[in-house]
Amino acid sequence: MNGDLLKKSLTEDLREKSMNHDLQNKPRQRFLVLDTSTAVMAAAVMEERSLLEERNERAERNHSVHVVPVMEQLLAASSTEPGQLNGIAVGIGPGSYTGIRIAVTAAKTLAWAWDIPVAGVSSLQALAWGGWHSGLAAKAQAAADDAAAGAGGTPSADQGGTSAAPVHWIVPLVDARRGQAYTALFASAGGDAPRRLAPDAIRRMDGWLEELAARMAEAAPEERPAAVWLVGETGPHAAAAAELRCPAGTALQLVPYELEGRWIGRLGAEALLAGQRDDVHALVPNYTQLSEAEANLLRKG
Repeated sequence: MNGDLLKKSLTEDLREKSMNHDLQNKPRQRFLVLDTSTAVMAAAVMEERSLLEERNERAERNHSVHVVPVMEQLLAASSTEPGQLNGIAVGIGPGSYTGIRIAVTAAKTLAWAWDIPVAGVSSLQALAWGGWHSGLAAKAQAAADDAAAGAGGTPSADQGGTSAAPVHWIVPLVDARRGQAYTALFASAGGDAPRRLAPDAIRRMDGWLEELAARMAEAAPEERPAAVWLVGETGPHAAAAAELRCPAGTALQLVPYELEGRWIGRLGAEALLAGQRDDVHALVPNYTQLSEAEANLLRKG
């Protein structure tokens, strides 16, 4: 190697090492994330995808009293100054009409005051992610308890084998009264955020369950979910949900679940790290509403 080539090689090597050093020493981004679309105010401080602190305050949708104190507690507990925040993410619903507005207004106000980005994310997607993991954890604990007791048992239909991880469908539910729910459909087979299959909307539960059953029946056998998880505010809809017609090999799971800060936190962090930036003045809650046909049917009922 001649002198010029050696010099070029050494220069490039030093530049690469310098860049790697800068990346390693670059401060990790911190985000404030909150959601008030349900009876629980869920909030978190994230360091990129890692949870630093979370708060889950049940206030029966009277979140306006708690939102400022809870955010102050979160920042203090995580040793985070406002100037250290790189963004705010907020659940935009759908859910409680008044509740959603509290978090969205707070997030927009702080983002404008602190001059940092704001990103809106689906509250139902966070509910689906958290509810599914809660259900899986409960099943794993039950299996461990059975094993410890020597009960043994056989694998359920949704446990899969040595092949690729089975796909699960997740249906988040937030009660909207009168036989309705704020809901959507997601799919997941691993640790990433659930993939959307149907949009967030308010739906009549009877028609929605029929649609889900038809969707499963029409799918090719290899595309059918190993399990369907209904998660969230399942209580008011448990009887109807239990009648969901699932094909052979698809398990039905009902998981009562309240949104936790860590899941809205992970979803919000993913959005901000991916570069999502919403206009602080244009960001609005997803209030959603029944289709005209459903509304007419409800009035007749």
